[in-house]
Amino acid sequence: MTPTTRTTTTTRGHGGAAEAAPPGPPAPRTRRPGRWLAWGFLAPTVVYLLAFYAYPLYRNVELSLREYTVRSFVQGGAPFAGLDNYRTVLTDPAFWPTLTHTLVFTGASLVFQFTIGMALALFFRQNFPLSGTLRALILVPWLLPLIVSASTWSWLLNSDSGLVNAALGVVGIDPVNWLTSPTWSLTSVIIANVWIGIPFNLVVLYSGLQAIPVEVYEASALDGASGWQRFWSITFPLLRPVSAITLLLGLIYTLKVFDIIWIMTRGGPTGSSATLATWSYRLGFGNMLPEFGPGAAVGNLLIVMALIAGLVYIRSQRRQYQQ
Repeated sequence: MTPTTRTTTTTRGHGGAAEAAPPGPPAPRTRRPGRWLAWGFLAPTVVYLLAFYAYPLYRNVELSLREYTVRSFVQGGAPFAGLDNYRTVLTDPAFWPTLTHTLVFTGASLVFQFTIGMALALFFRQNFPLSGTLRALILVPWLLPLIVSASTWSWLLNSDSGLVNAALGVVGIDPVNWLTSPTWSLTSVIIANVWIGIPFNLVVLYSGLQAIPVEVYEASALDGASGWQRFWSITFPLLRPVSAITLLLGLIYTLKVFDIIWIMTRGGPTGSSATLATWSYRLGFGNMLPEFGPGAAVGNLLIVMALIAGLVYIRSQRRQYQQ
């Protein structure tokens, strides 16, 4: 692009001094072709987000604000209900037990997934023979379809022919009704979800550990720091950003877990393993007379919980950067 030159004319005033004439209008700014190219690359992402995120979210909110029946769901014309569906959900006797199960399921899954994933990441950080092969094998639960994993755990925890009860019998422990007992059903689905989530935590945390310079550990070893002191003073602080995003993604994923619970226990027995995700599905599609409005309202409550977690993460990251 050739540079544009701006010419000015001077005039003589009464005192003979030269006065600069006012500059002319600026040259028209030409659009860069790279801007259109950037919008071209961005357009598919925008269309995808609008079609598969924004519109379903709008429809879910609209469902929760109207009194839908099967006929009005197909033909339209559902009357506006305002916040009645949310009041129905919040005043339902099953709401608080289900919310408690959701929080217990999510909290226990995150704690065990993160702790075991961190321990395995630290273990595999030490180079030893077959470490790559073992890491690949641990990734298998993460790669399997959820329906396969849930069916496998249903077989393992079967009261009559399950492998877990058979192993307990060998050591003299009575069989446990893992899937049919209100006491153990929630524990069963937590075990299955932890097993599925450990590989994700391992991969992310192991990648974060690889980014920590080895020289830092060598300097601490020269200062006489023990392994536990190196972990709390070096590894954990430097791994905090990776740990935060790992916990956030795990939280969002665990809140919406449906497949594992539905296949293993269907939220039972007597709602002892029901979460907000399974309750939303049961309200909307699991009854002879579907309740689309309350089901959508429960789904929106899950979205709000995930948004709160995301905002807490963003706020904590801002504070960390400001420090």
